[in-house]
Amino acid sequence: MKLTSKAFSEGGIIPSVYTCEGKNGNPPLEFHNVPAGAKSLVLIVDDPDVPASVRPDQMWDHWVVFNIPPETKLLTERTTPPGIQGKNTSGQSKYMGPCPPDREHRYFFKLYALDKMLDLTSNATKKEVELAMKGHVLADTHLMGKYEKGKGKG
Repeated sequence: MKLTSKAFSEGGIIPSVYTCEGKNGNPPLEFHNVPAGAKSLVLIVDDPDVPASVRPDQMWDHWVVFNIPPETKLLTERTTPPGIQGKNTSGQSKYMGPCPPDREHRYFFKLYALDKMLDLTSNATKKEVELAMKGHVLADTHLMGKYEKGKGKG
């Protein structure tokens, strides 16, 4: 399984249009080679580079989406994806673009193929989604992009 974007490559700079300095909408994402037995997909976007002074766990969840139909191949930019959007760290059920307070951060777009649908509501957090999918992951992949305020392009 593979996750790609036409907006940035693995380890590349996320264009500012997809951040708090732009339109703050999700970049386009393409899902490749989803396993045939998958019943649902999960997409999680998080930032593990948050200063401890902001969050003691140093993690910020930007987007949590689950029960995405496994036949989904493309999420176009700035759209509501199929499936259920869980809560991000801000308590909102939507995409929240990169907005690092201090320096360049890494943003991991993680895609999981599951052998079941998750019995959760839109109030679910990343932690709850990860717990519910334990033992049900058929395949996973990620795409990592970087962003620093004031230095983004496009």
